[in-house]
Amino acid sequence: MTQVEIGRGKSGRRAYALDEIGIVPSRRTRDPEEVSISWQIDAYRFDLPMVVSPMDSVVSPRTAVEIGRLGGLAVLDLEGLWTRYEDPTSLLEEVATLDSAAATRRLQEIYTAPIDEELIGRRIEEIRAAGVTTAVRLSPQKTVRYHKAVIDAGVDIFVIRGTTVSAEHVSGRAEPLNLKQFIYELDVPVIVGGCATYTAALHLMRTGAAGVLVGFGGGASHTTRNVLGVVVPMATAISDVAAARRDYMDESGGRYVHVIADGGMGGSGDIAKAIACGADAVMVGSPLARATEAPGRGFHWGSEAHHPELPRGKRVEFGTIGTLQEILHGPSSLADGSMNLMGALKRTMATAGYSDLKEFQRVEVVVAPPQR
Repeated sequence: MTQVEIGRGKSGRRAYALDEIGIVPSRRTRDPEEVSISWQIDAYRFDLPMVVSPMDSVVSPRTAVEIGRLGGLAVLDLEGLWTRYEDPTSLLEEVATLDSAAATRRLQEIYTAPIDEELIGRRIEEIRAAGVTTAVRLSPQKTVRYHKAVIDAGVDIFVIRGTTVSAEHVSGRAEPLNLKQFIYELDVPVIVGGCATYTAALHLMRTGAAGVLVGFGGGASHTTRNVLGVVVPMATAISDVAAARRDYMDESGGRYVHVIADGGMGGSGDIAKAIACGADAVMVGSPLARATEAPGRGFHWGSEAHHPELPRGKRVEFGTIGTLQEILHGPSSLADGSMNLMGALKRTMATAGYSDLKEFQRVEVVVAPPQR
């Protein structure tokens, strides 16, 4: 790819965000009802290529069950309020009443409560008892300490998610998580990330992960770009990691690692473009934070928002627009791509002439400046 000169001493690649590309229809179209958007990772098959972000504003044990029944996969944050408090309902109600100036400080305060290992097992059991696939998240820093409680509770899919996760973390303060050894010793599929480059993704794939998260998470609620200056636009990041998946398949003799686009997708068009760039599924939070059942009551925040020393996220107000059913499957009463997300994905694939997700990854895209 052509390098752009930034100055005499620095050059860089031109990278593209999802709103800078467009999907090109092919010579044929299809009936949307004949399009399949089902997705399978390891032994688990889902009707929707949708993973819901491990954010307290979106995923509680109750909403995890409901999302599972609707065909998706919700990931419960085991470092969130549901494993720190017996019943965090009153705290969630309080967060929804705070003004913007007080929100970050109060979030930092309520997340100082210690994680209760007993609650880890109990929350996993609540979701498992409903008969849906159970997925939970820990950060790399907490994985070694709490993973046994997670496995003992019978989790189906283990997500190790941070702002940026690498297979070669260097630390002089503590022994870093050896991802390759850790994943090898587990009996459940592991999804790990985020990453945003070909090289980082290739190293994560070599650890034995079943899936790799692309992006820095947080999406609409994170401020990583402003606080750290770290950003890789999603269209380019997904395409680069999809290339790593292809090359890793050749290297490993055919082992397929799923690419999951994580963050930065606010509507149905973004979801379609993420898959067009090579994602097998998407991880989203903000679209479902608008659901009437969402624990955040129309507000949205991620784990970056309550970091005790350097918050890289904020609480965002979205309001509510409909039920989880309406946001995922319709019917939609809005024309902005915020409802009937999966119906819109089917229609995009049908309009472009593709019958399933793997085919749709081959669709032609163009650079198209965003409309203002």
